[in-house]
Amino acid sequence: MRKPFMAANWKMHKTVPEARAFVEEFAPLVTGAGEVDVVLAPSFTALYPVAELIKGTNIALSAQNVFYEEKGAYTGEVSPSMLRDLGCEYCIVGHSERRQYFGETDDVVNKKLRAAVAAGLKGIFCIGEPLEVRQAGKTNDLLKTQLTEGLRDVDLSRVVIAYEPVWAIGTGVTATPEQAQDAHSFIRGHVASLYDGALAENVRILYGGSVKPDNTASLMEAPDIDGALVGGASLKPDSFANIVKFKG
Repeated sequence: MRKPFMAANWKMHKTVPEARAFVEEFAPLVTGAGEVDVVLAPSFTALYPVAELIKGTNIALSAQNVFYEEKGAYTGEVSPSMLRDLGCEYCIVGHSERRQYFGETDDVVNKKLRAAVAAGLKGIFCIGEPLEVRQAGKTNDLLKTQLTEGLRDVDLSRVVIAYEPVWAIGTGVTATPEQAQDAHSFIRGHVASLYDGALAENVRILYGGSVKPDNTASLMEAPDIDGALVGGASLKPDSFANIVKFKG
């Protein structure tokens, strides 16, 4: 049985005081949610203060990005070991916004994922198709490429996969549970072809894209959906707590 996994991706939101205020209100709301893995992904500037506040709670810390080298002349970048030093357990890799706005290719994503895993982090590995690819009927072709290239030489036991259809991110449009399940089922099947059936059965696959408290339970009923990577709805403590406590 795969344990549900709910991650909050705050993107470029929240100052340090705002992040602290969120955690102080949110942590008590989910203290009894031991049956769900709960993860917060603040911006780089808020990682350390959030790490300090969640010590002793059931909340884990994730970065939103990472560089693929451990040290060197890479102005502005942050290495996997630096993230570990701050208290990060996870790191988001390959988010569609990184691919779209910063030109991250499948090769770059793979290098980041391998570096993160090698440093002891766990990767939240994002894949998903833009609207034109879905309309052309080529969703599975793109997912296959992203999975094959992104997971090359990666220890799957250290990875959570997040399927985020680009057309649903921040748009208010959510894939139907049937659409999401179809994609998740394909992902699990292709992962089985890359690794083996047992590993594929155990890997957790999240859905992301306009996840809200009122649609989480229906998404989680799908057999291959194991959690959510949440954007806008994770910015308010009560909203994200209701997503974490989707079982009621």
